[in-house]
Amino acid sequence: MATKPSIPKGTRDFAPIEMARRNYIFNTIKEVFRLYGFQQIETPAIENLSTLMGKYGEEGDKLLFKILNSGDFMAGIDQAELESRNSLKLTNKISEKGLRYDLTVPFARFVVMNRDKLSFPFKRYQIQPVWRADKPQKGRYREFYQCDVDVVGSNSLMNEVELMQIVDEVYRRLKVNVCIKINNRKILTGIAEVIGQADKIVDITVAIDKLDKIGLENVNAELASKDISQQSIDKLQPIILLQGTNEEKLQTIKTVLASSEIGMKGVEEISTILEYIKTLGVETEVELDLTLARGLNYYTGAIFEVKAKDVQIGSITGGGRYDNLTGVFGVDGLSGVGISFGADRIYDVLNQLDLYPAEMLQSTKVLFATFGEEELKFAMKCLKSVRAAGIVGEVYPEPVKMKKQMGYADSKGVPFVAIIGETELSSNKLMLKNMTTGEQTLVSVEELISQLK
Repeated sequence: MATKPSIPKGTRDFAPIEMARRNYIFNTIKEVFRLYGFQQIETPAIENLSTLMGKYGEEGDKLLFKILNSGDFMAGIDQAELESRNSLKLTNKISEKGLRYDLTVPFARFVVMNRDKLSFPFKRYQIQPVWRADKPQKGRYREFYQCDVDVVGSNSLMNEVELMQIVDEVYRRLKVNVCIKINNRKILTGIAEVIGQADKIVDITVAIDKLDKIGLENVNAELASKDISQQSIDKLQPIILLQGTNEEKLQTIKTVLASSEIGMKGVEEISTILEYIKTLGVETEVELDLTLARGLNYYTGAIFEVKAKDVQIGSITGGGRYDNLTGVFGVDGLSGVGISFGADRIYDVLNQLDLYPAEMLQSTKVLFATFGEEELKFAMKCLKSVRAAGIVGEVYPEPVKMKKQMGYADSKGVPFVAIIGETELSSNKLMLKNMTTGEQTLVSVEELISQLK
Protein backbone atom coordinates (compact mmCIF):
# COMPACT_ATOMS: atom_id res chain seq x y z
CA MET A 1 0.00 0.00 0.00
CA ALA A 2 1.38 3.40 -1.01
CA THR A 3 2.50 5.73 1.77
CA LYS A 4 0.20 8.71 2.20
CA PRO A 5 2.03 11.87 1.04
CA SER A 6 2.80 14.64 3.52
CA ILE A 7 4.61 17.96 3.67
CA PRO A 8 7.44 18.98 6.04
CA LYS A 9 6.48 20.38 9.44
CA GLY A 10 6.30 24.15 9.45
CA THR A 11 5.14 24.35 5.82
CA ARG A 12 1.62 24.60 4.38
CA ASP A 13 -0.46 24.15 1.24
CA PHE A 14 -2.84 26.95 0.31
CA ALA A 15 -6.20 26.23 -1.36
CA PRO A 16 -7.86 28.78 -3.71
CA ILE A 17 -9.80 30.56 -0.95
CA GLU A 18 -6.61 30.80 1.14
CA MET A 19 -4.69 32.20 -1.83
CA ALA A 20 -7.42 34.79 -2.40
CA ARG A 21 -6.97 35.90 1.22
CA ARG A 22 -3.19 35.96 0.99
CA ASN A 23 -3.25 37.92 -2.27
CA TYR A 24 -5.52 40.47 -0.59
CA ILE A 25 -2.77 40.99 2.01
CA PHE A 26 0.06 41.08 -0.56
CA ASN A 27 -1.82 43.48 -2.84
CA THR A 28 -2.72 45.82 0.03
CA ILE A 29 0.90 45.98 1.18
CA LYS A 30 2.20 46.43 -2.41
CA GLU A 31 -0.18 49.33 -3.02
CA VAL A 32 1.10 51.18 0.04
CA PHE A 33 4.76 50.48 -0.81
CA ARG A 34 4.23 51.89 -4.30
CA LEU A 35 2.36 54.88 -2.89
CA TYR A 36 5.56 55.86 -1.05
CA GLY A 37 7.78 55.51 -4.13
CA PHE A 38 9.37 52.10 -3.50
CA GLN A 39 10.40 49.84 -6.41
CA GLN A 40 10.21 46.04 -6.48
CA ILE A 41 13.17 43.65 -6.77
CA GLU A 42 13.63 39.88 -6.34
CA THR A 43 16.64 37.83 -5.26
CA PRO A 44 17.31 34.04 -5.53
CA ALA A 45 15.90 31.63 -2.95
CA ILE A 46 19.41 30.15 -2.69
CA GLU A 47 22.40 32.21 -1.52
CA ASN A 48 26.02 31.27 -0.92
CA LEU A 49 26.54 30.40 2.74
CA SER A 50 29.41 32.89 2.75
CA THR A 51 26.75 35.57 2.14
CA LEU A 52 24.46 34.36 4.94
CA MET A 53 26.71 33.07 7.73
CA GLY A 54 27.72 35.47 10.47
CA LYS A 55 25.00 38.04 9.70
CA TYR A 56 22.32 36.84 12.14
CA GLY A 57 24.29 36.04 15.26
CA GLU A 58 25.13 32.59 16.59
CA GLU A 59 21.46 31.62 17.08
CA GLY A 60 20.53 32.75 13.57
CA ASP A 61 23.37 30.77 11.98
CA LYS A 62 22.00 27.60 13.58
CA LEU A 63 18.62 28.20 11.94
CA LEU A 64 19.95 28.41 8.38
CA PHE A 65 18.79 25.63 6.05
CA LYS A 66 21.96 24.34 4.35
CA ILE A 67 21.89 22.67 0.93
CA LEU A 68 24.16 19.70 0.23
CA ASN A 69 26.61 20.16 -2.64
CA SER A 70 25.66 18.48 -5.91
CA GLY A 71 27.04 15.06 -6.79
CA ASP A 72 29.19 13.11 -4.32
CA PHE A 73 29.21 15.69 -1.52
CA MET A 74 31.15 13.31 0.76
CA ALA A 75 34.05 12.88 -1.70
CA GLY A 76 36.39 15.27 0.12
CA ILE A 77 35.71 13.90 3.61
CA ASP A 78 38.12 11.38 5.12
CA GLN A 79 37.30 8.81 7.82
CA ALA A 80 39.01 10.78 10.59
CA GLU A 81 36.82 13.82 9.88
CA LEU A 82 33.69 11.66 9.95
CA GLU A 83 34.66 10.13 13.26
CA SER A 84 35.40 13.55 14.77
CA ARG A 85 31.65 14.35 14.44
CA ASN A 86 32.49 18.05 14.12
CA SER A 87 29.23 19.09 12.43
CA LEU A 88 30.34 22.69 11.77
CA LYS A 89 33.56 21.60 10.05
CA LEU A 90 31.77 18.91 8.05
CA THR A 91 28.99 21.31 6.98
CA ASN A 92 31.57 23.73 5.60
CA LYS A 93 32.91 20.96 3.36
CA ILE A 94 29.66 19.40 2.13
CA SER A 95 27.49 22.51 1.81
CA GLU A 96 28.28 25.81 0.05
CA LYS A 97 24.76 27.18 -0.31
CA GLY A 98 21.69 27.73 1.83
CA LEU A 99 18.09 28.94 1.67
CA ARG A 100 17.77 32.63 2.50
CA TYR A 101 16.96 33.36 6.16
CA ASP A 102 15.51 36.80 5.48
CA LEU A 103 15.37 39.37 2.67
CA THR A 104 17.60 42.03 4.23
CA VAL A 105 21.01 40.35 3.89
CA PRO A 106 20.31 39.31 0.26
CA PHE A 107 19.22 42.92 -0.34
CA ALA A 108 22.53 44.20 1.04
CA ARG A 109 24.36 41.77 -1.25
CA PHE A 110 22.22 43.00 -4.19
CA VAL A 111 23.07 46.64 -3.42
CA VAL A 112 26.80 45.93 -3.28
CA MET A 113 26.73 43.96 -6.55
CA ASN A 114 24.61 46.57 -8.38
CA ARG A 115 25.70 49.83 -6.70
CA ASP A 116 26.96 51.33 -9.99
CA LYS A 117 23.48 50.95 -11.53
CA LEU A 118 21.42 52.26 -8.60
CA SER A 119 20.36 55.81 -7.69
CA PHE A 120 20.73 56.59 -3.98
CA PRO A 121 18.86 56.77 -1.74
CA PHE A 122 17.56 53.51 -3.17
CA LYS A 123 14.02 52.59 -2.09
CA ARG A 124 13.10 48.98 -2.69
CA TYR A 125 10.40 46.53 -1.70
CA GLN A 126 10.54 42.76 -1.95
CA ILE A 127 7.86 40.10 -1.32
CA GLN A 128 9.26 36.56 -1.31
CA PRO A 129 9.44 33.44 0.89
CA VAL A 130 12.22 32.83 3.43
CA TRP A 131 13.20 29.70 5.37
CA ARG A 132 14.28 29.06 8.96
CA ALA A 133 15.07 25.73 10.62
CA ASP A 134 13.05 26.78 13.66
CA LYS A 135 10.74 24.71 15.85
CA PRO A 136 7.27 25.06 14.28
CA GLN A 137 4.55 26.47 16.55
CA LYS A 138 1.51 28.74 16.38
CA GLY A 139 2.43 31.73 14.26
CA ARG A 140 5.95 30.41 13.57
CA TYR A 141 6.70 28.52 10.35
CA ARG A 142 9.78 27.11 8.62
CA GLU A 143 8.71 28.55 5.28
CA PHE A 144 7.00 31.93 5.30
CA TYR A 145 6.71 35.12 3.30
CA GLN A 146 8.25 38.46 4.18
CA CYS A 147 7.16 41.76 2.70
CA ASP A 148 10.20 44.02 3.08
CA VAL A 149 10.56 47.72 2.43
CA ASP A 150 13.98 49.39 2.79
CA VAL A 151 15.79 52.65 2.07
CA VAL A 152 19.57 52.43 1.65
CA GLY A 153 22.04 55.27 1.16
CA SER A 154 20.48 57.83 3.50
CA ASN A 155 21.08 58.63 7.18
CA SER A 156 17.97 60.80 7.50
CA LEU A 157 15.51 59.96 10.26
CA MET A 158 12.75 60.97 7.84
CA ASN A 159 13.10 57.46 6.44
CA GLU A 160 12.18 55.99 9.85
CA VAL A 161 9.23 58.38 10.03
CA GLU A 162 8.01 57.31 6.58
CA LEU A 163 8.24 53.66 7.57
CA MET A 164 6.01 54.38 10.57
CA GLN A 165 3.54 56.05 8.21
CA ILE A 166 3.63 52.96 5.98
CA VAL A 167 2.85 50.72 8.97
CA ASP A 168 0.00 53.04 9.95
CA GLU A 169 -1.44 53.02 6.41
CA VAL A 170 -1.13 49.25 5.83
CA TYR A 171 -2.89 48.26 9.05
CA ARG A 172 -5.52 50.97 8.63
CA ARG A 173 -6.38 49.46 5.23
CA LEU A 174 -6.36 45.92 6.66
CA LYS A 175 -8.48 47.15 9.63
CA VAL A 176 -6.11 45.56 12.17
CA ASN A 177 -5.71 47.34 15.51
CA VAL A 178 -1.96 47.42 16.26
CA CYS A 179 0.68 49.00 18.49
CA ILE A 180 4.09 50.03 17.14
CA LYS A 181 6.86 49.40 19.69
CA ILE A 182 10.01 51.44 19.14
CA ASN A 183 13.48 51.52 20.70
CA ASN A 184 17.06 52.30 19.64
CA ARG A 185 20.11 50.03 19.76
CA LYS A 186 22.21 53.06 20.76
CA ILE A 187 20.07 53.34 23.91
CA LEU A 188 20.68 49.65 24.63
CA THR A 189 24.42 50.15 24.07
CA GLY A 190 24.30 53.10 26.49
CA ILE A 191 22.50 50.98 29.07
CA ALA A 192 25.20 48.30 28.77
CA GLU A 193 27.82 51.02 29.32
CA VAL A 194 26.23 52.55 32.43
CA ILE A 195 25.76 49.17 34.12
CA GLY A 196 29.43 48.38 33.46
CA GLN A 197 28.90 45.66 30.83
CA ALA A 198 29.68 47.38 27.52
CA ASP A 199 31.36 44.26 26.13
CA LYS A 200 28.22 42.19 26.82
CA ILE A 201 25.84 44.23 24.65
CA VAL A 202 24.93 41.26 22.38
CA ASP A 203 24.23 38.94 25.33
CA ILE A 204 22.14 41.62 27.04
CA THR A 205 20.04 42.44 23.97
CA VAL A 206 19.44 38.76 23.11
CA ALA A 207 18.28 38.10 26.69
CA ILE A 208 16.00 41.10 27.28
CA ASP A 209 14.43 40.67 23.83
CA LYS A 210 12.89 37.46 25.27
CA LEU A 211 11.17 39.22 28.19
CA ASP A 212 7.65 38.79 26.75
CA LYS A 213 8.28 35.13 25.95
CA ILE A 214 10.14 33.78 29.02
CA GLY A 215 9.52 36.35 31.78
CA LEU A 216 11.83 38.49 33.92
CA GLU A 217 13.14 35.67 36.14
CA ASN A 218 14.33 33.61 33.17
CA VAL A 219 15.82 36.70 31.49
CA ASN A 220 17.84 37.40 34.64
CA ALA A 221 18.94 33.75 34.78
CA GLU A 222 20.12 33.94 31.16
CA LEU A 223 22.03 37.17 31.89
CA ALA A 224 23.74 35.50 34.86
CA SER A 225 24.65 32.50 32.67
CA LYS A 226 26.52 34.91 30.36
CA ASP A 227 28.83 35.98 33.24
CA ILE A 228 27.04 39.29 33.78
CA SER A 229 27.46 40.28 37.42
CA GLN A 230 24.52 40.36 39.83
CA GLN A 231 25.26 44.02 40.51
CA SER A 232 24.85 44.82 36.80
CA ILE A 233 21.68 42.72 36.58
CA ASP A 234 20.26 44.63 39.57
CA LYS A 235 21.05 47.96 37.87
CA LEU A 236 19.25 46.74 34.75
CA GLN A 237 15.95 45.94 36.49
CA PRO A 238 14.40 49.43 36.86
CA ILE A 239 15.41 50.26 33.27
CA ILE A 240 13.79 47.27 31.56
CA LEU A 241 10.69 47.56 33.79
CA LEU A 242 10.28 51.31 33.18
CA GLN A 243 6.63 52.42 32.95
CA GLY A 244 4.81 55.63 31.97
CA THR A 245 4.19 57.69 28.84
CA ASN A 246 6.78 57.94 26.08
CA GLU A 247 7.72 61.42 27.33
CA GLU A 248 8.14 60.19 30.92
CA LYS A 249 10.28 57.24 29.79
CA LEU A 250 12.47 59.56 27.70
CA GLN A 251 13.00 61.92 30.62
CA THR A 252 13.99 59.05 32.92
CA ILE A 253 16.33 57.40 30.41
CA LYS A 254 17.98 60.78 29.69
CA THR A 255 18.96 60.95 33.34
CA VAL A 256 20.12 57.33 33.43
CA LEU A 257 22.23 57.68 30.26
CA ALA A 258 23.62 61.17 30.93
CA SER A 259 27.18 59.81 31.04
CA SER A 260 26.87 57.77 27.80
CA GLU A 261 27.42 59.70 24.57
CA ILE A 262 26.06 56.92 22.37
CA GLY A 263 23.08 56.38 24.67
CA MET A 264 22.16 60.08 24.52
CA LYS A 265 22.43 59.96 20.71
CA GLY A 266 19.86 57.17 20.72
CA VAL A 267 17.54 59.19 22.97
CA GLU A 268 17.84 62.15 20.58
CA GLU A 269 16.97 59.98 17.57
CA ILE A 270 13.92 58.45 19.28
CA SER A 271 12.73 61.89 20.39
CA THR A 272 12.93 63.21 16.81
CA ILE A 273 11.01 60.26 15.36
CA LEU A 274 8.26 60.49 18.01
CA GLU A 275 7.95 64.24 17.49
CA TYR A 276 7.43 63.87 13.72
CA ILE A 277 4.97 61.01 14.17
CA LYS A 278 2.92 63.23 16.48
CA THR A 279 3.11 66.20 14.09
CA LEU A 280 2.02 64.08 11.10
CA GLY A 281 -0.99 62.68 12.96
CA VAL A 282 -0.06 58.99 12.81
CA GLU A 283 -3.11 57.37 14.42
CA THR A 284 -1.53 54.03 15.35
CA GLU A 285 -0.36 53.80 18.97
CA VAL A 286 3.43 54.13 19.24
CA GLU A 287 5.10 52.94 22.46
CA LEU A 288 8.72 53.39 23.54
CA ASP A 289 9.69 49.93 24.84
CA LEU A 290 13.18 49.70 26.34
CA THR A 291 13.02 45.88 26.39
CA LEU A 292 12.70 45.77 22.61
CA ALA A 293 16.07 44.61 21.28
CA ARG A 294 15.45 42.81 17.94
CA GLY A 295 17.89 39.92 18.29
CA LEU A 296 19.65 40.39 14.93
CA ASN A 297 23.16 41.81 15.32
CA TYR A 298 23.07 44.13 12.31
CA TYR A 299 20.71 46.74 13.81
CA THR A 300 22.52 49.90 14.93
CA GLY A 301 19.84 52.58 15.43
CA ALA A 302 16.05 52.76 15.67
CA ILE A 303 14.29 49.38 15.93
CA PHE A 304 10.60 48.62 15.53
CA GLU A 305 8.08 45.87 16.21
CA VAL A 306 4.34 45.81 15.57
CA LYS A 307 1.94 43.83 17.76
CA ALA A 308 -1.71 43.05 16.99
CA LYS A 309 -3.84 44.21 19.92
CA ASP A 310 -6.79 41.86 19.45
CA VAL A 311 -4.97 38.56 18.83
CA GLN A 312 -2.39 36.66 20.91
CA ILE A 313 0.47 36.26 18.45
CA GLY A 314 4.11 37.36 18.11
CA SER A 315 5.18 40.51 16.29
CA ILE A 316 3.63 40.88 12.83
CA THR A 317 6.05 43.55 11.55
CA GLY A 318 9.59 44.42 12.60
CA GLY A 319 12.79 46.08 11.50
CA GLY A 320 15.20 48.91 12.10
CA ARG A 321 18.28 50.91 11.09
CA TYR A 322 21.42 49.04 9.99
CA ASP A 323 24.46 51.25 9.41
CA ASN A 324 27.06 48.55 8.81
CA LEU A 325 25.35 45.82 6.82
CA THR A 326 26.85 46.52 3.39
CA GLY A 327 30.27 46.91 5.06
CA VAL A 328 30.52 43.13 5.48
CA PHE A 329 30.43 42.90 1.67
CA GLY A 330 33.22 45.46 1.22
CA VAL A 331 31.19 48.67 0.81
CA ASP A 332 31.25 51.07 3.76
CA GLY A 333 29.19 54.20 4.31
CA LEU A 334 25.82 52.91 3.06
CA SER A 335 23.34 53.23 5.89
CA GLY A 336 19.95 51.61 5.54
CA VAL A 337 16.65 51.27 7.37
CA GLY A 338 13.80 48.90 6.69
CA ILE A 339 10.87 46.94 8.03
CA SER A 340 9.42 43.54 7.22
CA PHE A 341 5.73 42.66 7.28
CA GLY A 342 5.20 39.03 8.29
CA ALA A 343 2.53 38.07 5.76
CA ASP A 344 1.85 34.66 7.34
CA ARG A 345 1.22 36.09 10.79
CA ILE A 346 -0.92 38.88 9.30
CA TYR A 347 -2.84 36.12 7.49
CA ASP A 348 -3.43 34.33 10.80
CA VAL A 349 -4.60 37.58 12.44
CA LEU A 350 -7.06 38.38 9.65
CA ASN A 351 -8.38 34.80 9.77
CA GLN A 352 -9.00 34.98 13.51
CA LEU A 353 -10.70 38.37 13.29
CA ASP A 354 -12.52 37.58 9.99
CA LEU A 355 -11.47 40.88 8.40
CA TYR A 356 -11.56 39.90 4.73
CA PRO A 357 -13.93 41.88 2.44
CA ALA A 358 -16.68 39.56 1.13
CA GLU A 359 -16.13 40.57 -2.51
CA MET A 360 -12.43 39.73 -2.25
CA LEU A 361 -13.20 36.00 -1.90
CA GLN A 362 -15.43 35.99 -4.96
CA SER A 363 -13.74 34.89 -8.19
CA THR A 364 -16.20 33.78 -10.89
CA LYS A 365 -19.11 36.20 -11.25
CA VAL A 366 -21.19 34.22 -13.74
CA LEU A 367 -21.31 30.55 -14.72
CA PHE A 368 -22.88 29.44 -18.02
CA ALA A 369 -24.93 26.25 -17.60
CA THR A 370 -26.23 24.44 -20.69
CA PHE A 371 -28.60 21.64 -21.67
CA GLY A 372 -26.90 20.43 -24.86
CA GLU A 373 -23.95 20.66 -27.26
CA GLU A 374 -25.45 23.46 -29.41
CA GLU A 375 -26.25 25.46 -26.26
CA LEU A 376 -22.66 24.91 -25.11
CA LYS A 377 -21.30 26.38 -28.36
CA PHE A 378 -23.56 29.44 -27.93
CA ALA A 379 -22.42 29.78 -24.30
CA MET A 380 -18.78 29.87 -25.40
CA LYS A 381 -19.52 32.76 -27.79
CA CYS A 382 -21.40 34.66 -25.06
CA LEU A 383 -18.59 34.01 -22.58
CA LYS A 384 -16.06 35.54 -24.95
CA SER A 385 -18.05 38.81 -24.91
CA VAL A 386 -18.44 38.66 -21.13
CA ARG A 387 -14.70 38.26 -20.57
CA ALA A 388 -13.93 41.02 -23.10
CA ALA A 389 -16.02 43.30 -20.87
CA GLY A 390 -13.74 42.47 -17.91
CA ILE A 391 -16.23 40.18 -16.13
CA VAL A 392 -14.88 36.93 -14.66
CA GLY A 393 -16.92 34.09 -16.11
CA GLU A 394 -16.71 30.41 -16.90
CA VAL A 395 -18.79 27.71 -18.55
CA TYR A 396 -19.50 24.26 -17.16
CA PRO A 397 -17.49 22.22 -19.71
CA GLU A 398 -20.19 19.63 -20.49
CA PRO A 399 -24.00 19.66 -20.62
CA VAL A 400 -24.60 17.29 -17.69
CA LYS A 401 -27.65 17.34 -15.40
CA MET A 402 -28.56 20.90 -14.38
CA LYS A 403 -28.49 19.92 -10.69
CA LYS A 404 -24.78 19.08 -10.97
CA GLN A 405 -24.01 22.36 -12.76
CA MET A 406 -25.91 24.36 -10.16
CA GLY A 407 -24.14 22.47 -7.38
CA TYR A 408 -20.81 23.46 -8.90
CA ALA A 409 -21.87 27.14 -8.91
CA ASP A 410 -22.96 26.86 -5.27
CA SER A 411 -19.70 25.23 -4.17
CA LYS A 412 -17.69 28.08 -5.72
CA GLY A 413 -19.98 30.82 -4.45
CA VAL A 414 -20.81 32.04 -7.97
CA PRO A 415 -23.49 34.75 -7.60
CA PHE A 416 -25.08 34.41 -11.08
CA VAL A 417 -25.78 31.49 -13.43
CA ALA A 418 -26.67 32.03 -17.11
CA ILE A 419 -28.84 29.08 -18.18
CA ILE A 420 -29.13 28.19 -21.87
CA GLY A 421 -31.71 25.69 -23.16
CA GLU A 422 -33.55 25.24 -26.49
CA THR A 423 -35.84 28.24 -25.82
CA GLU A 424 -32.98 30.58 -24.92
CA LEU A 425 -30.89 29.36 -27.87
CA SER A 426 -33.70 30.01 -30.39
CA SER A 427 -34.09 33.60 -29.15
CA ASN A 428 -30.34 34.30 -28.75
CA LYS A 429 -30.94 35.01 -25.07
CA LEU A 430 -29.98 33.65 -21.62
CA MET A 431 -31.91 32.93 -18.45
CA LEU A 432 -29.93 34.81 -15.79
CA LYS A 433 -30.45 33.41 -12.29
CA ASN A 434 -29.48 35.34 -9.14
CA MET A 435 -28.18 32.59 -6.86
CA THR A 436 -28.88 34.62 -3.71
CA THR A 437 -32.51 35.63 -4.37
CA GLY A 438 -33.46 32.88 -6.84
CA GLU A 439 -34.84 35.51 -9.23
CA GLN A 440 -34.62 34.63 -12.95
CA THR A 441 -34.62 37.08 -15.89
CA LEU A 442 -34.47 36.47 -19.65
CA VAL A 443 -31.70 38.73 -21.03
CA SER A 444 -29.51 39.25 -24.08
CA VAL A 445 -25.74 38.93 -23.64
CA GLU A 446 -25.49 42.74 -23.83
CA GLU A 447 -28.08 43.11 -21.03
CA LEU A 448 -26.24 40.46 -18.96
CA ILE A 449 -22.99 42.41 -19.27
CA SER A 450 -24.75 45.64 -18.32
CA GLN A 451 -26.32 44.06 -15.22
CA LEU A 452 -23.13 42.38 -14.01
CA LYS A 453 -20.98 45.48 -14.48
